[in-house]
Amino acid sequence: MADFPFTEPLSSAVADQLFLEARTINVWRDKPVSDEQLHRLYDLTKMGATSANCSPARFHFVKSDAAKARLKPLLMAGNDAKMMQAPVTVIIANDLGFAEYLPQLFPHDLSAKNWFADPDVAATTAMRNGTLQGAYLMIAARSLGLHCGPMSGFDNAAVDREFFAGTQLQSNFICSLGYGSTDQIFDRSPRLDFADAAAIL
Repeated sequence: MADFPFTEPLSSAVADQLFLEARTINVWRDKPVSDEQLHRLYDLTKMGATSANCSPARFHFVKSDAAKARLKPLLMAGNDAKMMQAPVTVIIANDLGFAEYLPQLFPHDLSAKNWFADPDVAATTAMRNGTLQGAYLMIAARSLGLHCGPMSGFDNAAVDREFFAGTQLQSNFICSLGYGSTDQIFDRSPRLDFADAAAIL
């Protein structure tokens, strides 16, 4: 039996870039993010695992001045300034109608669409897996040399009305993307020790 490839640990430099030295950005450098970079970012993000490959997250990249002006009044004070300064802010939303794509995304079992006929099951699945995809997006962005400023301080209902009216999309969280400055970086907050957050059973 052959080993699955890519089983060796990555370098400590990779761990630093993705996790150990990565920080939430509050001040952004005046350096653009291209549409090509956003396409590359999505192409990495979409490869992350989801339940039955359901892929419920939808990513709306707020980049133009006009789109930023629509989003700005829906954010908490402080977050609005950071979003306006960042070259791009992505709204990560969950598509409650994700099951419509399952015949394409999960051809192994064409009955999979029926697994999510119950709206409560669909909503729970969308939130769980859409959040997971949002995390994939942040890791993918960092792997491409971009920095992240995730935020939940905004009016979800207002964002849904402004950007997703007439759809089955519901906003989850937002994340600014670009090239960060070291200005206004907070001291790193503590994390829980293994004994407080984990167990080996």
